[in-house]
Amino acid sequence: TFTAWCNSHLRKAGTQIENIDEDFRDGLKLMLLLEVISGERLPKPERGKMRVHKINNVNKALDFIASKGVKLVSIGAEEIVDGNAKMTLGMIWTIILRFAIQDISVEETSAKEGLLLWCQRKTAPYKNVNVQNFHISWKDGLAFNALIHRHRPELIEYDKLRKDDPVTNLNNAFEVAEKYLDIPKMLDAEDIVNTARPDEKAIMTYVSSFYHAFSGAQKAETAANRICKVLAVNQENEQLMEDYERLASDLLAWIQRTIPWLESRDPQNTIPAMQQKLEDFREYRRVHKPPKVQEKCQLEINFNTLQTKLRLSGRPAFMPSEGRMVSDIGAGWQRLEQAEKGHEEWLLTELRRLERLDHLAEKFRQKASIHEGWTEGKEVALRDRDSGTASLAQVRALLRKHEAFESDLAAHQDRVEQIAAIAQELNELDYHDSPSVNARCQKICDQWDLLGSLTHSRREALEKTEKQLETIDELHLEYAKRAAPFNNWMESAMEDLQDMFIVHTIEEIQGLIAAHDQFKSTLPDADKEREAILGIQREAQRIAELHGIQVPGSNPYTSVTPQVINSKWERVQQLVPQRDQALQEEQNRQNSNERLRRQFGSQANRVGPWIQTKMEEIGRISIEMNGTLEDQLNHLKEYEENIVEYKPNLELLEQQHQLVQEALIFDNQHSNYTMEHLRVGWEQLLTTIARTINEVENQILTRDAKGISQEQMQEFRASFNHFDKDHGGALGPEEFKACLISLGYDVENDRQGDAEFQRIMAVVDPNGSGSVTFQAFIDFMSRETTDTDTAEQVINSFRVLAGDKNYITAAELRRELPAVQAEYCIARMAPYAGADGVPGALDYKSFSTALYGESDL
Repeated sequence: TFTAWCNSHLRKAGTQIENIDEDFRDGLKLMLLLEVISGERLPKPERGKMRVHKINNVNKALDFIASKGVKLVSIGAEEIVDGNAKMTLGMIWTIILRFAIQDISVEETSAKEGLLLWCQRKTAPYKNVNVQNFHISWKDGLAFNALIHRHRPELIEYDKLRKDDPVTNLNNAFEVAEKYLDIPKMLDAEDIVNTARPDEKAIMTYVSSFYHAFSGAQKAETAANRICKVLAVNQENEQLMEDYERLASDLLAWIQRTIPWLESRDPQNTIPAMQQKLEDFREYRRVHKPPKVQEKCQLEINFNTLQTKLRLSGRPAFMPSEGRMVSDIGAGWQRLEQAEKGHEEWLLTELRRLERLDHLAEKFRQKASIHEGWTEGKEVALRDRDSGTASLAQVRALLRKHEAFESDLAAHQDRVEQIAAIAQELNELDYHDSPSVNARCQKICDQWDLLGSLTHSRREALEKTEKQLETIDELHLEYAKRAAPFNNWMESAMEDLQDMFIVHTIEEIQGLIAAHDQFKSTLPDADKEREAILGIQREAQRIAELHGIQVPGSNPYTSVTPQVINSKWERVQQLVPQRDQALQEEQNRQNSNERLRRQFGSQANRVGPWIQTKMEEIGRISIEMNGTLEDQLNHLKEYEENIVEYKPNLELLEQQHQLVQEALIFDNQHSNYTMEHLRVGWEQLLTTIARTINEVENQILTRDAKGISQEQMQEFRASFNHFDKDHGGALGPEEFKACLISLGYDVENDRQGDAEFQRIMAVVDPNGSGSVTFQAFIDFMSRETTDTDTAEQVINSFRVLAGDKNYITAAELRRELPAVQAEYCIARMAPYAGADGVPGALDYKSFSTALYGESDL
């Protein structure tokens, strides 16, 4: 074994040995061997054949070995010159240990342990191989074959080897190593198999040759691992960037789709239709928007985490594509919430308008019907020319009757004006059936004008014959004069008792009830007036009967008969309790509405302060330093759980708010909190706790990635909080300078200190905003106190894979890197432009530099 090992090196110098104890006696080949394996020049040997010349040459060799820190025990030049085989082999083993094995070190172990650990790692994936030593672990030959297959799999068909055929296995490994790896055959298969414990030194020597043969591959593997690590970071970051772009695009698209819907103003003609629109809006608030709130919050968290990872890995900050910045999403979200507010206000305004319209329309129809009933037949009566053949008494009666009609006509003027006013208001409020209302109103007004004209013409006709008519029944006239206004009063009373009403508060309904009670208090006096009027009629009949006067069956001056008065009086008596019931029902509804107001107000007055308190507590946690970052994170997560558990209270409030809206309640004096304010506060609370947790997680990520100790992180936080007087989470330039001075930075007010401070400000505040956030402060301190990987390291790693060339080929990348990383590099590397390049050469230097600078990668 030793002879073969020596010849594997001497062959490079063009010589060989056959017998160690004979061929090294003159010291010449021994000195040559040391020069080859060390790469250094030894003192010039002496060429004489005398014993003293040989001893001097051997001593030069032994002195060189000793100069390398090797302690030679009991080995002298004389024994080597005399051909002492044992001493010569001991010297060769010492040389092998020093120059072939001693330089092998894995994880700072000794040479032997390092070589053993290397063998164990390389053969670990192979079945039937368990390297525990340098003797019996190698007897079946599988370990040798595994070492070769691990580095050159094309040379060995490992799966075809059998553990029960050690000689074949050993010879296969020895022959392949000698033929393809230039490792001479140092061992004999039969000797190893037939020996209970193979020679440990011989196997170590042979195995060390494998280590050195594959050392280049080991170096390339280390370089490839470094490159893969860097590329994995880039690929992960690119995936996060793609995810951000996709999520941002989806969220912005949803916002852009939703805003036009919220800004649309498509009024409906009926309250149920508008209530359906309100229900659609509630469903949007309850079902569609909450997931988007979570998406927006998660998007901000992902963006912050990505930027932190990019900073920690020395990559340039991520700049989303135009229109997809976090600020763009925030601006779009603000427009969305403004549109929401406007949409809800419009819905409620429309509901109020439609409610008012329905009330007015019904009131118009009721008054119009009453007026049309009153005018029925009046036009025909006014056109009648009955005075031509009438007696004086009849003419006088017709004239008085006409005067009574004029009084009645004047009394109806207010009703016509009310009808016209209601129609005008319906037009101004854009009532959907305005054309029919206008047509009916116009017909009433035209008829009213005609009645006025006919009334004037009839008066003129009657007055022409009035001078000839002197007889008049004063008593009947008195009856007519008093019956007409009383009849009108009853009609007005019936109209008022049947009048539609709309109220929104208890005070309003109580006002109506008080007015109704006031009206009821006038009924006894009205009844006395009724009895007095009926008494006049009875007195007229008594006088006529007493004097034998033939009177017509009805009062000639009025159509308001006692029967009409009694009938209408009975109707008034019937309508009073009906009005009582309607007002009582409305009072009950208003009481119910008041309970809903108080119920909502009580819950809102609990939820609102709770949200505000939690916001303040989260703010305190974010600036205090109680325990480690993990303690703060756990504390915040407990707060988050507490907040999530509180959500049923908000859902209960939403249910109560829906009842309030369904009852068409538009104001609430029992609480200053509106549902909109509480929704926004709740969403801000969820976003704030999630963002605060993410900030602490990023601090932990920064601390662990940069190797910052918990004590350092607490010192940084304490310094920052000390100068953050307003607890706003940012420092002004002067506050930041004082903070740096407290941490030992030389930024005093002199020329050198100002220059250093300006350099630091350019790092922590690149946009010149005039403030330094805690995250920017931590990033700066972590860069100042820790190291990171660099572009130069990646370039050196690629240079190893390229065999010290200034370029690398696609084939080399595919051979040295995993398939995914290799194709990633090939797709992104620019062609090499140097004169020493070959077809298909790739520029790994510009690629490595781009990983750490501005680029499109």
